Amino acid sequence: MEEMRPKNKIIGAVIGFAVIAIVSVLLKLFVFNTPAFDKAILKAVSELNKSCPIMVDQQTRLDNAIALPDKVLQYNYTLVNWYKDSIDLEAFEQYMKPMLISLVKTSPNLKIYRDHNATLSYSYKDKNGVFVDVIPITPDLYKEKK
Repeated sequence: MEEMRPKNKIIGAVIGFAVIAIVSVLLKLFVFNTPAFDKAILKAVSELNKSCPIMVDQQTRLDNAIALPDKVLQYNYTLVNWYKDSIDLEAFEQYMKPMLISLVKTSPNLKIYRDHNATLSYSYKDKNGVFVDVIPITPDLYKEKK
């Protein structure tokens, strides 16, 4: 019996090291490794930001885009001719949200985001940089059937 104890310790140590190695690999693959889609979002954001700021129309400037956790791509806009106090926020959202949903549903450039159930978030600030509104377009909005 005494002779088996050192063998058991060696076997236990080998199994312990194997378990630690497997857990380390799994953590690297599933926790610390950025999935391919997240990398694609980061690349798209980087490319888009090279051309920012850019005027989208006479009222709106795209300042930049950012990749957020949980498959969220946020576009940051400035309403260059408006002050927050002069905007009817409810009317603004009622006007913008259907247009943004339609854009996300139909734009060929946004297909990759639709395919991966990403959220596209549109954030607005006024001409002084004061936050106005954020309108998230989630998969349940752009995938709903009419």
